[in-house]
Amino acid sequence: MNDTALDFERCYRAVSTRDARFDGQFFTAVRTTGIYCRPSCPAITPKRANVSFLPTAAAAQQAGYRACRRCLPDAAPGSPHWNTRADLAARAMRLIGDGVLERGGVPELAAGLGYSPRQLTRVLTAELGAGPLALARAHRAHTARLLIQTTAMPISDVAFAAGFASIRQFNDTVREVFGVSPTVLRTEARRRGTAPDTAAGTLTLRLPFRPPLDRAWLAWFLAAHTVPGLESWADGVHTRALRTPHGHAVVRLTLLDDHVRAELALRDMRDLAPTVARVRHLLDLDADPVGIDEALGAVRPGLTPGIRVPGCADGAELLLRTMIGQQISVAAAATHTARLVAALGERVEGAVLFPEPAVVAERGAEVLTGPGRRVAAVLAAAEAVASGALVLHAGRTAAELRRDLLALPGIGPWTADYVSMRLLADPDILLGTDLIVRRGAELLGIDLADTARWSPWRSYLSMHLWRVALGDRVAASLDSKVQVQ
Repeated sequence: MNDTALDFERCYRAVSTRDARFDGQFFTAVRTTGIYCRPSCPAITPKRANVSFLPTAAAAQQAGYRACRRCLPDAAPGSPHWNTRADLAARAMRLIGDGVLERGGVPELAAGLGYSPRQLTRVLTAELGAGPLALARAHRAHTARLLIQTTAMPISDVAFAAGFASIRQFNDTVREVFGVSPTVLRTEARRRGTAPDTAAGTLTLRLPFRPPLDRAWLAWFLAAHTVPGLESWADGVHTRALRTPHGHAVVRLTLLDDHVRAELALRDMRDLAPTVARVRHLLDLDADPVGIDEALGAVRPGLTPGIRVPGCADGAELLLRTMIGQQISVAAAATHTARLVAALGERVEGAVLFPEPAVVAERGAEVLTGPGRRVAAVLAAAEAVASGALVLHAGRTAAELRRDLLALPGIGPWTADYVSMRLLADPDILLGTDLIVRRGAELLGIDLADTARWSPWRSYLSMHLWRVALGDRVAASLDSKVQVQ
């Protein structure tokens, strides 16, 4: 479902068969009940004459529909369209997911995308059925529901943690979106046993995804790229700290068959939504694996289903780690990066944050070793990010980001493509110069000069070729590293 205009027949077939693959890709609004649902909602399929299909939850709320409390449409996986599309609306949705609207409002969102607030509002309303303020309201409502149902926070604290300006605004929004008061939402969650007791500032969430999920691939990737002191991988749990808009968070992620268990220790509960968005981006949980696998099925028989393209927790960290690891092994890159983190990282309650670009630019020469040109290139990149000369965020286009990266000394096509692929979740970047990708292509007899037939999924093709070349190391990772109690 790649078209901006939703096809009624395709949408209705998905609803009739309760096809969970389309959860989050569109929403079903039922006129007779005033409720909107996800396509897989177990309720009786409504009559054709009574339904319409909308691209976002915000559009449904804007039209006066309430969220179904049975299927929880706001808890569906995110739409994969925001990655496959590179237009203004898609790039705006990536930034909205990261909480830009909550931090700086429409002016900051518009400035990050290079448009005026009026122009941005007009485009989003036309494309998504709701303007920036309505989209922000939908995100606040989703965050509020999570906090109400998964924490014991006082309701008044939930209101401000979710980003509402007043308790009255919070109460009105929850009633309009969910049809009941915040207190009723919490009571219902406790009755279902879905409101566990949590320590202050900590909560556990079930992050959904569209199956299948190649857990072995993600397990290998996370374990192989772990930097001691910054991250850990033990007993199938990935743990790390990351910077958030209002402080930091420590996340513990466990890959399970039907969801990812995320334990989040947040310094500030206002960072819940952007932290969840970054974790989903890191694990590529909003992908449509069935559609991707069908498109790539001709690569080889027995294609491992559900492969993901890992994203990143922070753009600057991704760039600097990638540059430190240029032309050396993954293990050696982890050693060099660990030394940098130990010397310059910021220590926070039981964890360490990757050093800020300004700190690396100022003091990195004291710590980094290796060829002088590589060290100088890392310092120059850190300075560019710190000064604002290089902008790293998910709202950029791949072409613009690649151009800016290649303009920096010491950054070649492989680094620019790898960073663009992981930062932007761009699905169509072929790492054709990567030695492991080339080895996988040779094993499968694929000509990397002729891959147009697999567009727009060549990033996933790159991961498949990587997986093939690595062979048993990836296949063994699930048994040896992802043992789940």
